[in-house]
Amino acid sequence: MSHRDVELERVVASVVAPAADEGERRAEVSLRPATLRDFVGQRELVRHLEIVLGSAKTRKQTSDHLLFAGPPGLGKTSLASIVAFEMGSGLRITSGPVLSRPGDLAALLTDLQDGDVLFIDEIHRLSRAVEEVLYPAMEERRLDVMIGRGPSARSIRLDLPNFTLVGATTRTGLVAAPLRDRFGFIGQLDLYDVDELALIAQRSALLLSVTLGVEASFAIASRSRGTPRIANRLLRRVRDFAAVQGHDVIDTAVAIEALELFGVDEYGLDKIDRRILNLLCGQFAQQPIGLTTLAHACGEEPATIEDAYEPYLLREGLLIRTPRGRVGTEKAYRHLGIEPRTNGLF
Repeated sequence: MSHRDVELERVVASVVAPAADEGERRAEVSLRPATLRDFVGQRELVRHLEIVLGSAKTRKQTSDHLLFAGPPGLGKTSLASIVAFEMGSGLRITSGPVLSRPGDLAALLTDLQDGDVLFIDEIHRLSRAVEEVLYPAMEERRLDVMIGRGPSARSIRLDLPNFTLVGATTRTGLVAAPLRDRFGFIGQLDLYDVDELALIAQRSALLLSVTLGVEASFAIASRSRGTPRIANRLLRRVRDFAAVQGHDVIDTAVAIEALELFGVDEYGLDKIDRRILNLLCGQFAQQPIGLTTLAHACGEEPATIEDAYEPYLLREGLLIRTPRGRVGTEKAYRHLGIEPRTNGLF
């Protein structure tokens, strides 16, 4: 690496470093669409929501409970805030792991105002005891509370205001069937195509007061793994690079140079992705490798490999899972520029 590259990385790091987790969260929230009209992509789901919410507004009632399912970063939280906005209601946000006891949920439910939208992220991680409290609240707008302990304990019933529960999950199969069946509408979010992600990047650039070329937006979109959250994150890093370099306009050359500097290649793979593929196509070439062994070799937790990296590599055809373990594909060898060993696997 040249002295110029080392100095450039140092300067870029100094620009990016102050953007701590809270700053990243605020930036992400500021780029979220506020209405269904602003929401890009998921056309079928948006159309369904227009009907469900429009019907509820016509009847002057709260909407049915809604469940949004899909991989992280596709807009489930954004849709929850849009539902509240479209219905003219307040929004309360929590998550499954936070509601560890029935009393936590009871306190939240009794604090709702009439018509509020309650959003529970990672709803598949609710405990069974908390789910039992949620069932009558969803169906009958009531809450059964136990007062006291032992022989003197008694149950009282509290009436709840009308509310809409919006749940989000990345694993629909882990949502208990009795809970899933109580939702009036279940929407599945799919990965976005490059055209949709380019539109999202262009919209976000306007909000960030960044001049982004059309071709540059497609360069960012093609490396975003079909995920708007990643597209917005890459856009912010390209913006940082352009600011350091003194570019007023982000064209394709600037965008690609910035993304390569931050280790994002044309497939959208980062350093960990390439480390996984290099292990599969190098050290463990054309032989199945178990998840635990692969995780230890990468220096990551097995759950991180399985949940964060493997799904995209599988979708792109760079990795396959066999009964004996993971194997890099011929496409992975070509991407890395490695000549496959001829043992009959391909």
